[in-house]
Amino acid sequence: MSEVRGHGPRAALRRRNRRLRWTLIACVTVALAYAARGWWLDRHWVSTDDAFVAGHVLGVEAQTAGTVVEILAEDTQAVAAGQLLVRLDGRHAEIGLRQAEAELADAVRRIAALAAKRDTLHQRLAARGAALAAVRHDLNRMRLAIDEGAVSEQQVQNAEDKIRELEAAEFEVGAEQTELAAQLGTTDIAEHPAVELAKQRLRRAYLEYRRREVRAPVAGVVAKRKARVGDSVQPGTALLTIVAVDRLWVEANVPENRIAGIRPGLQAEIRVDAYPDRLYHGRVEGLLPGTGSVFALLPTDNATGNFIHVAERVPVRVVLSNEELAERPLQPGLSTLTRIELVADDRQTPRQSLVDTTAVEYRTMVYDDELAGVEEAIASIVAANRR
Repeated sequence: MSEVRGHGPRAALRRRNRRLRWTLIACVTVALAYAARGWWLDRHWVSTDDAFVAGHVLGVEAQTAGTVVEILAEDTQAVAAGQLLVRLDGRHAEIGLRQAEAELADAVRRIAALAAKRDTLHQRLAARGAALAAVRHDLNRMRLAIDEGAVSEQQVQNAEDKIRELEAAEFEVGAEQTELAAQLGTTDIAEHPAVELAKQRLRRAYLEYRRREVRAPVAGVVAKRKARVGDSVQPGTALLTIVAVDRLWVEANVPENRIAGIRPGLQAEIRVDAYPDRLYHGRVEGLLPGTGSVFALLPTDNATGNFIHVAERVPVRVVLSNEELAERPLQPGLSTLTRIELVADDRQTPRQSLVDTTAVEYRTMVYDDELAGVEEAIASIVAANRR
């Protein structure tokens, strides 16, 4: 019995082959489209997973010697610029400050005494000059009267001896006055070098006294606190770390064969493993002037005869959007997948870095007022001791 046309096994086989053929064509088309998309994206973008979040990680150190008596900031705590973090024992610093104040007072008094002595010598010199003029006048009169016998030779001799005595005394006072003038100079007591030296010592002691209070240089989050109550610290001792989380960037290590089209100002897209559903946006700020191996602690030496070609990577700095960071903060060290836009013509666009060191994160004004009040103290000490 013959098979019904279109409903036999052969017809079913043809239909199955047709479905397989169209399925294969669809798969090939999708694969080609995906490959074309990848080629197109790879042509205008470069991707790297060798990229990490970076930021300003600031080590806070003791600036004077002392003992930690109070800790006012702990790990994970947000702090403002100028906020008190650690307080050191101030006894030694206070002793040094009081000693410097006493030395300034002593210096002012010594110079004031020299100035008073100079005035006294000036008066003595004037008196010696007047006495010398009077004796010379008398001697001239005696010489006129000696011929008449009104004055003896002995009186004339005595007058001449007195003149020599007064001249010697006048010379001695003049020499002493010259020595004092050299010591005092022409400056005011408050501006004398000895007083200025004492002022500088007082400023230094005042600074040491103020720096027993360790303050945050910038705003950020405290991390890696090392200071403990009772620790004896010296200048340079690490106390804690502050991470400035309000400005972060990505250090993207791009293969050397893809950096030709990267320029400052180009856009970038960043995905972070910590937030895989969130897309961050950034902008290229600059390229480091060397590969990662150049800045390694032990740079590679290719002159040993065992050279193996390795594709190097160039660090590219991509600054993140502050608005997006405010919505979803990141931490330095996080891994990222970074895509960076490439220029169409790599021969025209310059590579001038866009880093702006005038931005607020590159400066601090916390230490500007550390000497506030010291000039008033100096003026008070000088005024009280120059009388």
